[in-house]
Amino acid sequence: MHHTTTMTPIRRAGAMLLSLALLLSLTLGLSGCGGGATATPSNPTDPVAVALAATNDRINLGQQIFTDANLSEPRGTACAACHQATMGFAGNHGGRNGVAVGSMPGSIGSRNAMTNSYLGLIPTPLSFVTTDGVTEAVGGLFWDGRGDSAELQALDPLLNPLEMNNPNRRSVVDKIAQSRYAAQFRQAFGANIFADTDAAFTSIGLAIAAFERARLQPFSSKYDAMVRGQATLSPTEARGMALFADPAKGNCAGCHLMNPTSGNPEDSPFSEFTYYATGIPRNPAIPKNADPAFYDLGLCGPNRTPPALPSGVAPGFTISHVCGQFRMPTLRNVAQRPAFMHNGFFNSLTEVVRFYSTRNSDPIRWYGQAVSNDLPAQYLGNIEVVKAPFNRAANAGPALTDAEIADIVAFLHTLSDAPVAP
Repeated sequence: MHHTTTMTPIRRAGAMLLSLALLLSLTLGLSGCGGGATATPSNPTDPVAVALAATNDRINLGQQIFTDANLSEPRGTACAACHQATMGFAGNHGGRNGVAVGSMPGSIGSRNAMTNSYLGLIPTPLSFVTTDGVTEAVGGLFWDGRGDSAELQALDPLLNPLEMNNPNRRSVVDKIAQSRYAAQFRQAFGANIFADTDAAFTSIGLAIAAFERARLQPFSSKYDAMVRGQATLSPTEARGMALFADPAKGNCAGCHLMNPTSGNPEDSPFSEFTYYATGIPRNPAIPKNADPAFYDLGLCGPNRTPPALPSGVAPGFTISHVCGQFRMPTLRNVAQRPAFMHNGFFNSLTEVVRFYSTRNSDPIRWYGQAVSNDLPAQYLGNIEVVKAPFNRAANAGPALTDAEIADIVAFLHTLSDAPVAP
């Protein structure tokens, strides 16, 4: 299925969200992910100053919730356990199978924890955009787009039995009510907020999302400095960027959008936030994959029901065309992550790039057979074969040499933000 890199209205909306989030962080004087003191209005009677201080209060409250290890069942697992600052705000709670582990001993999920850095770039909710006769899914949170907003996405892990394992909303609200920051929560959302379970639970998501949008997209990488004219890439990194952008070689920028000459880092989201089935090999370390009949079909389940299609999609397009597709994450901070792709099959960025280079020329290496081993036969046709390097003839050999792979990986390291505190 052909995918286009045209900037659709949904993607333009994502860019606008990014601009607004960046403006917010600059207005509040925030950088990185440090705690920071709560701002005090210079003029307590100025409604704008009071609103900014209240927003900063909510951001700081969200950070405390995000890092609170008492909100799981049993206690000991925070949101930050799967989104660690030193791991590109990913990390899987230390899981070694490429996927997240939960608070309950022995609980192992089926997907790699996505980074939540630069979450504000992602258009929400999931939509289907048709451009030039081509329909594609865009946006939404989680690998399968089921999260309609950052606020809702933040709440899902709290109740997921394979993650933080709370039995219901009330149990989470009671833990917040007993926390060291309970008074701040009341100040932010009302003195009687804990009496209303649904309102209090919703407010947890509001606070976490405020923190994520304001503090987890600092644009502080070497690449960003280069875009601003404040740094120069090394020869290796520059070669890697050229290969990354070359439509006849890596062609990474064909999907992971960047604009290194704009002078503005926000013009480089390093994703178009669309969905692809790239034929990632099956991860045998995932417990569910022990069942040969089990398949993770992304947009088609099993973690969600298949989304409804709007009117006006391309002729002949059905929901079956997106089965096996997963949302493309941003590559910002990618070099810090311990696992890659939706199922965590890869633990080496070099191997990820090598897979892209050799998927067509050496499928036996990746699948042990001539075709993908992690999709049912009826969905094999959904695997991307149009965009380079996935359109490469099998007898053409690898798209990249080992030296070129190393150069691209060196460039990807320039996308890592400066170290920040959790």
